[in-house]
Amino acid sequence: MAAARTINPVEMRKRLIDATVTALVEHGYAGTTTLRVQQMAGVSRGALLHHFPSKSALFVAAVQRVAEQQDRDVREALTAPPAGADRVAFAIDVLRTAMSGPLYVAGYELWMAARTDPELREVLVPYERTVGQGIRELGAEAFGPEYAQLPGFPVAFEMLLELLRGQALTSVLRSSEDTERRVLAAWASAFPALCARASS
Repeated sequence: MAAARTINPVEMRKRLIDATVTALVEHGYAGTTTLRVQQMAGVSRGALLHHFPSKSALFVAAVQRVAEQQDRDVREALTAPPAGADRVAFAIDVLRTAMSGPLYVAGYELWMAARTDPELREVLVPYERTVGQGIRELGAEAFGPEYAQLPGFPVAFEMLLELLRGQALTSVLRSSEDTERRVLAAWASAFPALCARASS
C-alpha cells in the first residue's frame, strides 16, 4: 500500500483558506462551519486547529486571501487597457468587475456577519482598515495622477466605492445591468468636478 502523501504546512494552510472562501460563496456565513471547511479541504480536525485555533482567525485569513487576489486581478487588468479606452470609464469597469464577483461575495458575507458577531467584528475591524487603505492606493493607480492628485479625489473615490458596494448588495435580490451602468455613468460625468472640489 502506498504511503499517504504528507501535506506541507504551506499547502495545508492554502487548502484550508481556499475551502473557507469557497464555503462562504456557496453556503454563506451561517453555512461556513469549521466542520464544513475541514471536510471541503479534506483535512483532519487537528490540522485545522493547528493552523487556525479559532473560527475568527480562519475568517481573517480568508479576507486577506480575497483582498490579495482582488488586488492582483485589478493590477493585471490595469496593465492592458483597450486601445483608445477612456481612463475613467476603464477604471470604473475594472473596479466594478472586482467588486461584483464571487471573491467579493465571500468578503461581503463576513462584513455582514460582523454586524452581529462581536468576536468576528473585533478581529476584522483592524484588518479591514489595512485592506481599505490598499483599495484607496489601488484607486489612485487606476485613475492615475491626473485625478489622484486633485484635492477632491479621496471623497470622489469613496463615493464610487459606496456605489459599487451598494450595487453588489442589491444584485443579490435584483439586478439591472442597464440601471447600474447609467448610475455609474452619472458618477463618471461628475467625477472631474468632484475631484477639483477642495475637501472641507
